[in-house]
Amino acid sequence: MTQINYITSVQPDYSFQTPEIFSYAKEHWFSKMDALTARKAEKILKGAQIDSRSSVEPLDVVFGDESFEEKNNRYVKAVKKLSQRLLQKAFDESGYRPEEIDYIITVSCTGFMIPSVDAYFLQEFSFRSDVMRLPVTEMGCAGGMAGIQYAREFLKNNKEKKVALVMALETPSLTFCKDDHSAENLVSTAIFADGASAVILSNRPSVKGKSLTISSIGNYHFPSSNHYMGYNLTNKGLKIVLDKEVPIGINAHLPKIIDQFLSPVALSLSSLDYFLLHPGGKKIIQSVESYIAPQGKNVDYSKEVLKTRGNMSSATVLHIIERSWQNFLPKQQALSFAFGPGFSAIGITLKNEVS
Repeated sequence: MTQINYITSVQPDYSFQTPEIFSYAKEHWFSKMDALTARKAEKILKGAQIDSRSSVEPLDVVFGDESFEEKNNRYVKAVKKLSQRLLQKAFDESGYRPEEIDYIITVSCTGFMIPSVDAYFLQEFSFRSDVMRLPVTEMGCAGGMAGIQYAREFLKNNKEKKVALVMALETPSLTFCKDDHSAENLVSTAIFADGASAVILSNRPSVKGKSLTISSIGNYHFPSSNHYMGYNLTNKGLKIVLDKEVPIGINAHLPKIIDQFLSPVALSLSSLDYFLLHPGGKKIIQSVESYIAPQGKNVDYSKEVLKTRGNMSSATVLHIIERSWQNFLPKQQALSFAFGPGFSAIGITLKNEVS
């Protein structure tokens, strides 16, 4: 069975409390809007239930008016730096060495670079020359979970390969479009943040510390839902697509999603110890919570990460698994999943096999 043997995260250089962001946005962005839109923007930012978040750049850059080229150049520089810090931390703490890694999956949807970021850190760390690489770029917030699924399938079907590394590196702050006063961009600005996570998986027990077994993987594709979420590529940058139907659609399909993910391993919602949901925003959390609360389940880890880190796109669900990591007791089980463009739910079930 494939196991998650290590998980960690790093935060970018700049960290802000919401009142600080609100004050800056009010002076430098809301003031450019008509009165009705400005009041709506203030309400959305204050009501997002996020206390703090991090960014790869200071607020004057985030709320600036740079070209797409300038923003993307910052993205390239930022993900290179984040990957270096993340890898150094992972190899210092995990007990694994770069030359042990058979498969590298890098996930990011908030910028473009060719070659992908892994080509750069291969030069800085002693990865083997035959290591396999897979960049994942169009899965949005579900990308981190998709990366875990791909790593699990690779290890499951290539018995001679032992270790896989998944990294999610996201800078949503650099996709901000100052001239876009749409409701979608207001919500996006209110909830998204920058962050990075790494996971080391293996088909062998951990070399150091705890392991969580991936019992199953699951995918659920919503019908007629491509309009729910994504980016439109414009001359100013990546313009967010975020349909107001998303929470309604999730609420309607949630029972089917949970059943489809749990039934292959003979689990039920009542048998879970943890529900590790990617928190797209407070409305999605409320939809899920209203369904699982009657059975005594909660999304406390999801709410904690959203409150203290914001929505870091594909890195978020990995932060949530990391937060729950130390609290997993022997034989406890969890369902973890994320929503992304397509529109899809992508998930895994986890178990602490230690008795």
